[in-house]
This record gives sequence, structure tokens and C-alpha cells, in this order.
Amino acid sequence: MKKSGMAKMQAMKLSGKMKQPGTDAAFGQVAPVALDRREQRKLDQSLGLVPFAVKLNSDLVQQIQTLAQEREVGVNELVAELLIKALAA
Repeated sequence: MKKSGMAKMQAMKLSGKMKQPGTDAAFGQVAPVALDRREQRKLDQSLGLVPFAVKLNSDLVQQIQTLAQEREVGVNELVAELLIKALAA
């Protein structure tokens, strides 16, 4: 292989590495493992979770997101809690 071909291959290899996500953990710490969609779907199914899409007013969504941040919980958990309370009433 010619020298120019080798340089081209090395550049392609480097650009491929740059496109991959980096590690967020500090040196010596274990980086969190990012799940792909298929693994996340299997994990959700094992927990009994079902995707449920709903269209809501943007003001209501903002209120839910603010409340979730105040309580330091996820939006999914908060919406589930609110639905359970509303259906029990």
C-alpha cells in the first residue's frame, strides 16, 4: 500500500474514533454503561413498563417538568404517581 493510502486509512480510523461517544467518568472510575434502544426496551419490558404516548398542552408539560425537578424524580415516575392519585380519587 502506498504512503498516501496509509495516511488516508489512518485518517478514516481517527475520524471514526472521534464520532464515537467518549467516557464521562474521571480517571480510575467506572463509566456508566449506555444502553442501546433494544436493551432499554427489554429492560423496560422486564419491569412491566409499556410505552404510552399522549399529546399534552405545553404549559402542562412545563409544570410536570418543573415539579419533577423540584422532587428530583423522573418525569415518567411523576406522571405515573399523578395518574395513580387521580384514578384513585
